[in-house]
Amino acid sequence: MPSKAMEYKGMLVQRPKKKMGKADHGWLQSNFHFSFAEYYNPHNIHFGVLRVLNDDTIQPQSGFPTHPHRDMEIITYIISGELTHKDSMGNEERLGEGEVQYMSAGTGITHSEYNLHPDKTLKLLQIWIFPPEKNIEPLYGSYRFAKKDAHNTLLNIVSSQTGDAPIKIFQDVKIFISRLDKDRDFELILNQNRQIYFVLIEGSAEINGLIVQEGDGLEIVDEPQLIIKALSNAHFLFIEMPSSHEH
Repeated sequence: MPSKAMEYKGMLVQRPKKKMGKADHGWLQSNFHFSFAEYYNPHNIHFGVLRVLNDDTIQPQSGFPTHPHRDMEIITYIISGELTHKDSMGNEERLGEGEVQYMSAGTGITHSEYNLHPDKTLKLLQIWIFPPEKNIEPLYGSYRFAKKDAHNTLLNIVSSQTGDAPIKIFQDVKIFISRLDKDRDFELILNQNRQIYFVLIEGSAEINGLIVQEGDGLEIVDEPQLIIKALSNAHFLFIEMPSSHEH
């Protein structure tokens, strides 16, 4: 049974930003696309292999102190600001706008994530994906993409180990980003055995005839194609994954 937060239109399920789970801890403001932390909705736990998608704003001189993860593949997409990372594998770095961090926690890893900038907020998307199996050897890395790399095109930033993206994780997913100019559009033919979770990061767009606003999420299932039209300059991300009708 769908939750009241869902709005159905064909095989598209819109998750409006205004109806998402939210948290405001002063130093951290979050919109939860799926159940996370204090937000729990039994009808909205995950979408296929996608378990978590958090839209986070982290205030200057604050962040997440050292904490553990295991058996989860975690991708962080920096929208704006700077993220300072340190982990138990010896990795320590600062990531900026357009950069993507990935971590397959596997058998276990601890890390901290901070915004150490004196006055600039940090905005990011935090994505958790179920791994194909447990106890995988931990993996960490990052990759810097320029804005122009995604301008009026689809940029594949994450794939499986057998894919073509610069970032490779273990699960069978592909993650794309794009920055479309107003009135630009494109069409993507979809494999019938795949489904998509779409996030409009900035701007507004029309997806298969449905209007999507900044911060909204969209489940796309059993659609033969994806037709995206930018109603304003639009910055978005979507995750393509194996079909699942369990959500």
